[in-house]
Amino acid sequence: MKIRLNIALLAINILTIILVLVISFFPNVVIRVVLGLPLVLFFPGFVLLAALFYRKNSMDTIARTALSFVLSIAVVLIIGLILNYTAWGITIHSVLISLAVFIVLVSLFAWFRQRKLPDEEILAADFDFNSWGKQKLRSRVISVILIAVTLVTISILANTIATPKRGEPYTEFYILGLDGKAVDYPSDIKMGDTGSVILGIINHEQKVTDYSVEIKIAGTINGDFGPITLKPEEKSENEVSFTPQAVGDHQEVEYILYKDEQSEPYLNVHLWINVK
Repeated sequence: MKIRLNIALLAINILTIILVLVISFFPNVVIRVVLGLPLVLFFPGFVLLAALFYRKNSMDTIARTALSFVLSIAVVLIIGLILNYTAWGITIHSVLISLAVFIVLVSLFAWFRQRKLPDEEILAADFDFNSWGKQKLRSRVISVILIAVTLVTISILANTIATPKRGEPYTEFYILGLDGKAVDYPSDIKMGDTGSVILGIINHEQKVTDYSVEIKIAGTINGDFGPITLKPEEKSENEVSFTPQAVGDHQEVEYILYKDEQSEPYLNVHLWINVK
């Protein structure tokens, strides 16, 4: 069975558009992985080879298929590297759109290069595997090596997807000024007045976590905040106030974070105030 290049390129472009739409609108992780594999691991390399080696006898089908996997990974890595230095960054949508644009543009270039070739020279995918025995020994060795590299690469990728490495659990704990920026903290306060900051907590503990905060001024407890329960990757930012109890310069206002009702402090942040 033979499939002409223009038909294969048209099919790949249609499938690419369908896969981008499905992956974008169906956030299920399993669906994204299953449908994203050909989009990431095969289509980019196939269209690139079609643009570079567009004549019928430039490469046999088995070698072309195996090399498509290898080149696809290289293309994805290069696109990811470029996106990392753009305003879009590396997100699932930026990668999907970039891959789709690459596939469409390179497909058009491949079609443009082969459009004037005579029929007998136009590239077609030949799935007659009985021709394997007719190939030269060197071609068969190269094909086997490419297939082995492809299988190893796919196995490593599948294992990475199935068992992703989890980072060390931690919590972000910070204070901001009332405008939500890391500036304009209260510094000079009159005795009897109240100072306020925004207290931020982000849970990266990979589990639901309870937090509470103790406020101290010059080592003396001045108030508390919480408890507050956060889900994994959930953020909390709340305005928290303190009231100085004594006049004096360079007094430390300390916010001490406790986790899961533990008696030992987990994190702490502080600022300095002058009380007149």
